[in-house]
Amino acid sequence: MYRFFEQLSSRITAPFVGESKRNSKVWQCTCGQSVFFPNSQCLACSAALGYLPEQGRVATLEAGPELTWRLSDEPGAGLYRRCANLDTPAACNWLFPEHNAGEFCVACSLNRTIPDLSIAENGERWRKVETAKRRLVAQLISLGLQVIPKSVDEEAGLAFDFVGVDLEGKLPTTGHANGLITLNIEEADDAHREAMRVQMHEPYRTLLGHFRHEVGHYYWDRLIANTHWQDGCRNLFGDERASYADALDHHYKNGAPDNWQESFVSAYATMHPWEDWAETWAHYLHMMDAVDTALGFGMSARDMELDYQPFPLEVLYDPQHPGGPAFLSFVNAWIELASMLNELSRSMGQPDFYPFVLPPAVIAKLHFIHLVIQDAGGKADEVLQAQ
Repeated sequence: MYRFFEQLSSRITAPFVGESKRNSKVWQCTCGQSVFFPNSQCLACSAALGYLPEQGRVATLEAGPELTWRLSDEPGAGLYRRCANLDTPAACNWLFPEHNAGEFCVACSLNRTIPDLSIAENGERWRKVETAKRRLVAQLISLGLQVIPKSVDEEAGLAFDFVGVDLEGKLPTTGHANGLITLNIEEADDAHREAMRVQMHEPYRTLLGHFRHEVGHYYWDRLIANTHWQDGCRNLFGDERASYADALDHHYKNGAPDNWQESFVSAYATMHPWEDWAETWAHYLHMMDAVDTALGFGMSARDMELDYQPFPLEVLYDPQHPGGPAFLSFVNAWIELASMLNELSRSMGQPDFYPFVLPPAVIAKLHFIHLVIQDAGGKADEVLQAQ
């Protein structure tokens, strides 16, 4: 038995020996304690911490004048304020420059409607929702995408309504319309969300997944509609001018076609080109964030013996694109990582971490989305290079 643990320890330690971690998801307080994305206080020295969205990091803070804060590692960088939602159930740890107007950070300024906090359960629900939303917004910023509140630009901005049953007893429908993302606050309850997942025959249902899907609709409006990308998008995903109402009715009456796995990332993606785009967009964000996090912690599946062939350049939307090899490396790294994490989940008796299969047709769609995001924000390739 001792030899088993000795061998196990060696195998676990070996991949990390001599490798430096990128620290993209874990940072250090000035005292040396590791700190993470949601932290607002160091558990070791009690120093104040805050998240800097434009720098993509958690920083240690020192008190400045009149409720402002300085960065301990950059005292001359200017003064910051903490989001007014720090001391609410939202527990927001984000910072913004002292000279900015308003009292909320960029993520919280997207809220149009927050849950009714007179309902006891809604405080915890709101905390869970905001935790997922902040991760979404942080990723969008890291990709260089514009995150504009509707309060600043009603026409092109983004906003969130977190609501429950209305005065007539009707449940809200989670969805997107003209930049407004609505979420039924009950989605934050694990039991409700699981019941909905089973009812909808979904392999996966999370708050972050909802947000990534719905924001995909928003960015389709911003980045695809009436742009040079529109024809290419129609060639890959289909013509979005097809009746959405008819497509919705057909999908819920007949389900997905038998061979949907050959061309789509999920059964729901078959419903309409807009949903194919949003589902694929969500998976792109899932993959980018998960690979970035795994490599940030030094995780690697490179030494695994997997029974699949890596995807070749020919499956990409633009095989000749100079960034194609880097994107393909990312996709193949994701396949390796997902395989490893699925096995870890199974070893705990849990459902697969990533219960999806990516066919070549979906790889082309993912590459198209990557090129669109890189074109709009200019940082998607930087994320790949960091990986």
